[in-house]
Amino acid sequence: MVVIGVGSWKLEARKVTPPVPVNRARKQAGRNGLDLLSLCRECYGPLAYARGSRAQVELLFSLLTSNSQLLKNMNAKQQLQSALDAALTLYDLTDAPAEAQQIVPATNPKFGDYQWNGALQLAKILGRKPREIAAEVLGRIDVVGICHAPEIAGPGFVNFRLTPQWLAKHVNHARHDERLGVDLVVNPLTVVVDFSSPNVAKPMHVGHIRSTIIGDALARLLRFKGHDVITDNHIGDWGTAFGKIIVGWKAALDEDNLKRDSIGEMERLYQTVNERAKSDPQVEESARQETAKLQAGNEENREIWERVRALSQQQFDRIYARLGIEFDVTLGESFYNGRLEPLVDELVKAGVARPSEGAIAIFSDGRGEPKTDPFLINRDGEWTDAPTIVRKSDGAATYATTDLATLEYRLQKWAPDTILYVTDSRQGQHFRQVFQAFNRWKPSTALLLHAGFGMILGEDKTPFKTREGGTVKLTDLLDEAQERARALAAEVSPEMDAAKLDEVGRVLGIGAVKYADLSSNRASDYVFSWDKAVALNGNSAVYLEYAYVRTRSIARRAAEKGVTFDDNTNIVLNEEAEVELAKTILRFGEAIDGALEEYHPHLLCDYLYELAGKFAAFYRDCPVLKDPAPAPAIQSSRLALTALTGDVLQRGLSLLGIETLEAM
Repeated sequence: MVVIGVGSWKLEARKVTPPVPVNRARKQAGRNGLDLLSLCRECYGPLAYARGSRAQVELLFSLLTSNSQLLKNMNAKQQLQSALDAALTLYDLTDAPAEAQQIVPATNPKFGDYQWNGALQLAKILGRKPREIAAEVLGRIDVVGICHAPEIAGPGFVNFRLTPQWLAKHVNHARHDERLGVDLVVNPLTVVVDFSSPNVAKPMHVGHIRSTIIGDALARLLRFKGHDVITDNHIGDWGTAFGKIIVGWKAALDEDNLKRDSIGEMERLYQTVNERAKSDPQVEESARQETAKLQAGNEENREIWERVRALSQQQFDRIYARLGIEFDVTLGESFYNGRLEPLVDELVKAGVARPSEGAIAIFSDGRGEPKTDPFLINRDGEWTDAPTIVRKSDGAATYATTDLATLEYRLQKWAPDTILYVTDSRQGQHFRQVFQAFNRWKPSTALLLHAGFGMILGEDKTPFKTREGGTVKLTDLLDEAQERARALAAEVSPEMDAAKLDEVGRVLGIGAVKYADLSSNRASDYVFSWDKAVALNGNSAVYLEYAYVRTRSIARRAAEKGVTFDDNTNIVLNEEAEVELAKTILRFGEAIDGALEEYHPHLLCDYLYELAGKFAAFYRDCPVLKDPAPAPAIQSSRLALTALTGDVLQRGLSLLGIETLEAM
């Protein structure tokens, strides 16, 4: 979509397409100035929020909606939205909230497929009756060929019901479209996605799973919509912890154990030295000295660091290979080390940072409201400083310093429109400070976003741990997932051979872990349950895998009976279950857009689960192969609809980073 703000004489806006959320994008308006005609010629987006004179708005929408090819490629919601936007140009919507101008899915199917509820909000703004406004909009809106005549319900709700002809036309189009009816964004953005970010010399654990899986899914979704995506794994490979590893390496390295279990040996060295440092200040001082020598380029320490980093990367690569995840760039904290000292000096010179108790810190500039200022905190009813330190009193840099240097590099290297950080929600305050500090130092038009996520909890509602109370290693989690999934497959298909069971266990197990995470709202904590993760029923990867396999199994059995369909087969929608399945298939694009609106992949999971349910109802109510067999044309139509359902399930799971099986 394109979000546009119109000034009285100029369009003063930045064209914004997903992944920028609508409400946030509207706040970004006014950064770039383009004359009205030039911007209209550039914009083919299906949705615009316009401000300005009536003549300007009418011109804008006439140009946008006159593009017949654009309308042809829109999904139902987009087409209805475009028609509504044109109808709403009758009103001055300067003070109208975005939600008052939006088509939304119907809350109850008995009222239709989509609805517009904005008449009630506009009535308050315009001082008129809601039903009067709704009737006025219906007099102007053109949805012929898309819906039956819209209806006004209750105090002013407008309901839209798609016609069977529109559904049949578009479901047949989706079947022949390699993108399954999902359009590309008109104005693709360059997006950097920062996720995973494990620390070297430590095993990846369950705490890394959410960032890794969510970040990968978002990157896949963004790419599918046509955005230019750079994935960056910002690994922790620098800092004071290395000094302790070096102390242990020099004093107590077990080379044999390093060969057997490199990460385990490095973790043992760190934990041993760290424990000693708690009671012996000299050990802590030795670690600081070794860190200083490393940062100064000491050859021996540098060789140790490089070996530790290489061994750690081997562990990361093995886990990422199991998860099917790749990165475009892996730049650790060490990459930015040489930039940190001059960066802090520049911050001081620019007046962004200042000395404080021997350190250098960034404080509030006093320009914003205290409640939205990340450098202020309310204590006992009074706002007080909450600075972020960029250079400690001992001269060491901090995470904030490194993140500022990272931002600077990414903006210079890739000139992204958006940089998305997928990390724990508890880092939200840190990123708010970093983003504001950077824009005070080097103002940028790039959108800097933190997609925070909650914790994984055990069934006792406490942080997910081993039975002994330790941290769950990621390799152990994946191993157990595969073992449980293999056992389930063996129970369901006892005739399956060992090699096939191993493969099915791998695909189902890894998929189960991913889906358990992605199907939960990323902003919330969620309870991880093995029983739910590998369940044959309910909203699980296993259930969706079996739904997909069923679609392929039906095609194979049909072929064995000589029942086929081809590119000339026309899908017809006579039965209610066929219509409902087609409607759901055609909402695939809406589900993807919804998942990117605020970076919530669980919305795509919800959609796929609903699609699987609609397919189950279709399979129950509409015979495909079972007796009595339908007429040949109907049978071919249902086979084509089944195949399309499988294609959407497979593509949707792939966008979540989940493999599918052709048979089980």
